[in-house]
Amino acid sequence: MKNYSGEIFLNVGTGKDITILELAQTLARVIGWHGSLTFNTSKPDGMPRKVMDISRLSSLGWSAKTDFESGLLQAYEWYLAKAV
Repeated sequence: MKNYSGEIFLNVGTGKDITILELAQTLARVIGWHGSLTFNTSKPDGMPRKVMDISRLSSLGWSAKTDFESGLLQAYEWYLAKAV
């Protein structure tokens, strides 16, 4: 971003979509939670896809170096270190 001066916004992300279930399972793994997950089955269609279009950023040669779970773990560890 140090070299970008355009006026058009850039979405920053991996360009990969995850489901609500995958998000919940990943969060549980990261924080070490071993409970059970339940979902509202009266809404079987779930959340519409919300994946970001990162094509502009990719065309500039940028790609994410941290995967989603590793990033969550880093953020959680930072939070634990600062929350005291």
